[in-house]
Amino acid sequence: MRRSEFLRAVDAEFHARASSLVNDLVLSGMAGRTALEALDAGVPPRDIWLALCADMDVPESRRHGVGRLEPRGR
Repeated sequence: MRRSEFLRAVDAEFHARASSLVNDLVLSGMAGRTALEALDAGVPPRDIWLALCADMDVPESRRHGVGRLEPRGR
């Protein structure tokens, strides 16, 4: 997962709350950091996404494969 995919996934899952969750929510699995702080520290976006999902009780079925753009048709 790339940073852009992470941000798309957060936006798709949390809508209007996405920005505040990324900037303000301290994630339990990220050593006391917010998602943005963890991204800036070089933590893989996939790990941050999974930590955010765990803290926000996102169902397993919505945790994998999100944030990717649909392939372009040829």
